[in-house]
Amino acid sequence: MKKTIITVVGKDTVGIIAKVCTYLAENNVNILDISQTIVQGFFNMMMVADATQSPKSGDQIAEELAAVGQEIGVVIRCQHEDIFNMMHRI
Repeated sequence: MKKTIITVVGKDTVGIIAKVCTYLAENNVNILDISQTIVQGFFNMMMVADATQSPKSGDQIAEELAAVGQEIGVVIRCQHEDIFNMMHRI
């Protein structure tokens, strides 16, 4: 299983979750876990997703999600689980 960590950060607006989840569904990326909060108008979401069934590479998914983020005014980052774990090790 290719677990992917997706983070979304920015000013809260209507449709952020819908836009991100629609992209994932259209590309056969399954959401395994999701956490979302809004603090004083700032939106923060973290997802663990399975991209095994996606016909696209991890790099392509990351680039396209970043473009979705620009379109809706948030920053979306997408990383393979191993890279995310190495970056956040103590």
